[in-house]
Amino acid sequence: MAEDPSKRIKEFRAEIPRADEDVLGSIRDWKNIHIAVDEDTVWLKGFTEEQTTSPEIQQLPNFILYELREGLLFKKGALVPDKKMRTALLWSPVDKALRLTFPASNQNYFGIDEKVKVSLKPGSEEHPVVALLSIISEIKESIPAQPNFRLEKIEWTVINDKALFLGTPLLSLPGKTYWTRDGHLLPAGLEFEFKNLSSLLQQQYNKSLDKWLLWNEDGTYLPIKKEDFRPLSVSSFRLTEKAKEWI
Repeated sequence: MAEDPSKRIKEFRAEIPRADEDVLGSIRDWKNIHIAVDEDTVWLKGFTEEQTTSPEIQQLPNFILYELREGLLFKKGALVPDKKMRTALLWSPVDKALRLTFPASNQNYFGIDEKVKVSLKPGSEEHPVVALLSIISEIKESIPAQPNFRLEKIEWTVINDKALFLGTPLLSLPGKTYWTRDGHLLPAGLEFEFKNLSSLLQQQYNKSLDKWLLWNEDGTYLPIKKEDFRPLSVSSFRLTEKAKEWI
């Protein structure tokens, strides 16, 4: 009896030019993937069928996916093989083979160019928000109207003309909201283009874990010492507001 193709476990291979290998950082945390290098080509194997249709794969430039059948490579939907799969390749786990390094960098405040180019992209998952950045002049009438039980769950600090509130549930105030990953505060709805950057950036810029790294949409960040946060109260807010008026 002939084999039912629908019940066969598919095995995939993929290739991408070595000139484009930097984009593979987006799948570096897929522990099941292995890669090998062959002259000007990077080969990949180990994909699940679900991964082959994922957004991470779809957005990779010059990425060609094949199904491997009896040593031959078939492009998706093709009835005839495109080529023969190379043998004698040295395969390595993708997270070990792709080494990410960081050049020395100054502290990167909002609006200051980074030497390390970090990009944020729309996230594929929803995350609860834990921080709110508001312009003080826009909320000065709202803070005194908040019930005390809401304020006592929040810590805050001042950044120029803005107030950064940290805690849940967040206050119902205008401003930008953030979620947290590994000590980063990321704008709601965005995440690092390469997820593995999260812990590596902490190792580079916040080894003692005594700061929050507050990220802007353009990939710059502001380090904020955790000791600068204090409990929120109407009196602390009014005192800070009055002190800023005198400056």
